[in-house]
Amino acid sequence: MRVTRHPRLCLAGVMAASALFATPAARAAEPTVGHLTDLVDPFIGTQNEGNTFPGAAVPFGMVQLSPDTGHSTGYDYSHRRIRGFSLVHLSGVGCRIGGDLPALPTTGDVTQTDYARYAAGFRHDDERASPGYYRVGLASGIGAELTATARTGVQRYTFPATDKANVLLNAAQSLHKPVAGEVRILDDRTVRTKITGRGFCRNTLPYTVYTLTRFDRPFTAYGTWDGATVTPGARTGPGGAYLRFDTTGQRTVTATTALSYVDEHGAEVNLRAEGGRSFDAVRAAARRAWEERLGTVRVTGGDQTRRRTFYSSLYRSFLAPNVGSDADRRYRGWDLRVRRAQDFTYYQNWSLWDTYRTQCQLLALLAPREARDMAVSVVRVGEEGGWLPKWGYGTVETNIMTGDPVTPFLTTAYQQGLLAGHDGYDGYDGYEERAYRVLKRNADGVPPAGLPMAGREANAEYIAHGFAPYDKGRPQAKLGDSDYHQGGSVTLEYALSDAMLAQMARGLGHTGDAARYAARSRNYRNVFDSSTGFFRSRDVSGAFTGPADPAHSVGFHEGTAWQYQWLVPQDLPGLIGLLGGERAANDRLDAFFAYDRLPADPEGTARRVWVHGDPYAYYHADKYNPQNEPDLIAPYTYLSTGQPWKTTDVVHAALTLFTDAPAGVTGNDDLGTMSAWHVLSSIGLFPVQPGYGTWGLSTPVFDRVELVLDRRHWPSGGLTVTAPGTSAADRYVQTVRADGVPHARTYLTTGALRSLRTLAFTVGPRPSEWGTSPQAAPPALT
Repeated sequence: MRVTRHPRLCLAGVMAASALFATPAARAAEPTVGHLTDLVDPFIGTQNEGNTFPGAAVPFGMVQLSPDTGHSTGYDYSHRRIRGFSLVHLSGVGCRIGGDLPALPTTGDVTQTDYARYAAGFRHDDERASPGYYRVGLASGIGAELTATARTGVQRYTFPATDKANVLLNAAQSLHKPVAGEVRILDDRTVRTKITGRGFCRNTLPYTVYTLTRFDRPFTAYGTWDGATVTPGARTGPGGAYLRFDTTGQRTVTATTALSYVDEHGAEVNLRAEGGRSFDAVRAAARRAWEERLGTVRVTGGDQTRRRTFYSSLYRSFLAPNVGSDADRRYRGWDLRVRRAQDFTYYQNWSLWDTYRTQCQLLALLAPREARDMAVSVVRVGEEGGWLPKWGYGTVETNIMTGDPVTPFLTTAYQQGLLAGHDGYDGYDGYEERAYRVLKRNADGVPPAGLPMAGREANAEYIAHGFAPYDKGRPQAKLGDSDYHQGGSVTLEYALSDAMLAQMARGLGHTGDAARYAARSRNYRNVFDSSTGFFRSRDVSGAFTGPADPAHSVGFHEGTAWQYQWLVPQDLPGLIGLLGGERAANDRLDAFFAYDRLPADPEGTARRVWVHGDPYAYYHADKYNPQNEPDLIAPYTYLSTGQPWKTTDVVHAALTLFTDAPAGVTGNDDLGTMSAWHVLSSIGLFPVQPGYGTWGLSTPVFDRVELVLDRRHWPSGGLTVTAPGTSAADRYVQTVRADGVPHARTYLTTGALRSLRTLAFTVGPRPSEWGTSPQAAPPALT
């Protein structure tokens, strides 16, 4: 819950709504024992381009029902008007998508059809949110409540006494660019819509959603609109519909809306399967689902603010990817054919350039069943759609971002054992070789011109010459971003992916492929300019191009050569050698993190040196950018340079950027990427080689963390991480014990982690010798 003081508005409608939906004056001092949902604040990240949403959803739900205020991605905490409560949102994305079928309760005659004009005012004093539930008192005097199942959204409106209580269903406006809308009133309780839109960061291919809305009682009148023309009594129209109720007696109206990406029948199936329950029953079920999901991690220690920010991040980590198959298991594939998921749940929405670094590893750890189905879904996209995705929404490839993020995403699933066959998984068969086949095709080729996917667009040059060229003037062959426009970072990303695919090939016995990909994984060296000591883009002739100053480099996607210089997790010993050895590498790291001032003022360094206000200020910087993905792994580089205590210093400083305020997420959350970084770094386990099973160790911020793990993937059934007395003063690792045995290395493998029951840190006020030997560092994979 978020409570903010504002000047009191002298509006009768506001006062009426406040009386209906009054919120407590402050958060309780301590959460109710066992109710972890009390520690989650969905408003965190709704300001300063965190782009989260405060509305109702269940874990990984297809429906994420939330208010839209006029911000491009949905809700902005600084706004004061709600245009509607719509079904589809993606948490933390940087571009507009979703916002389908915004619904808004009103009173009186319907004279406006533009939701920017009929939007309702509200105050944060009259607003509350918790996992699976949202409510607000509108200035119109109407109270609105939202809750959800996986495939339905439920809205309950409390109206003043009137014979003109309306619910507006807008099929023509959304967050994306509308292509076509169709609304049909079927009977005196039911409305069907079909909505086609396109958008995201660039113009994309269209996608279509189908909805079926059923009210809990008959409406007394209705009509539709086309543009600005409202036609009372009409049953069909391309714009939207209004449904009118008499609330002079019964004050509440409840509507359940089912969503499908397949067809009209799918929406009917989903409504039958998940509709029909009361609002309060659905809300209680959503809360139970979140309690169970959040209960996979139990923390002890830290103040309430730290626990609240932690569990809010854990909550956001479980919002995506999203269920894409209907209750009858049908889904629409990327070839637009209707298919049936026999042995898995089909998922969609793939922000892979972001999530391959943190979130997919966290889900593999805490939600392996769902993470397995997500990986299988991506394999199916590659098989059915003709190529693997890069950034996919629904059935559409947006080609947003560059490089090859799908490879470490899928090799993570392989390394965690999620693609192998398992007993007790409803006849599930292994997908290891199927995943390898689509990954190999992606790594060795370029998608045909007839497919929308861009894949490794610069692969021909990369394979032939060992680097992806920077060719800013090259016309784009497909919608989205172009690898040719980001040659420097793309070379690093391809090389990282080659290293991870080499490990998978080796594990599956494809030794020739393994050697070939391992050799290609060293291509990062081909964009290292020894004259500057930094990575640098090459043009099509092979010459280094752009300013020599690494803070003003060209061809690095959403970053600079300073920030990308550490993106060689497959071969940090080789990178350290290029930089001139450990001392030179540590000097470079210290400059990058402003370490000369960091220990004395960690939060000040994070907020005034690393962060420069604008979450989108990606360029012209020579310092760490904790607001974006390219250097999320960078703090853990010290684990490989003999100074692991500095990893703790940097990580704990970066953690101060996560707060329990609306601006408490650092940059776009990108479908849980930044939140997962927060969760993993707080626990003290971080995937330092994304795509492989290497977990770097740093000081946890809690005295005790209990992870409840799936025994089918984690034989121990759980892992307890302890660090008694950990604090800002006592933050340095003195010793680590794994099941009571001294552990001198700065990392654990997935294999070792699976067998452990306890990981015990002792901490102190000064750095120790722990982890400083050459043998302590994570291994190279090349």
